[in-house]
Amino acid sequence: MSQQQTEIADTAPSEPRLTDYDRAHLTTYLRLLDAAADNADWEEAASLILGMDAKSEPDRTRSAYDSHLARAQWMMAAGYRDLLQSGKK
Repeated sequence: MSQQQTEIADTAPSEPRLTDYDRAHLTTYLRLLDAAADNADWEEAASLILGMDAKSEPDRTRSAYDSHLARAQWMMAAGYRDLLQSGKK
């Protein structure tokens, strides 16, 4: 596994609200967004950011990469509001 402090789930959350998992993986989401913006190879991004090996587990790795990138995009579009609200409490 990469230098990720908390373990990466096979699937990112899909709840319409911010979760503890999201809070724990904000850096992961930002790194995935940066990699996507740079048109990085998904297999390399999955290896470096998620600590997964697309060569040995291609389906699991692709699914995890896709779900975490989608969650990162959701965070940018909507989830950040929950994050800002939680900071006001």
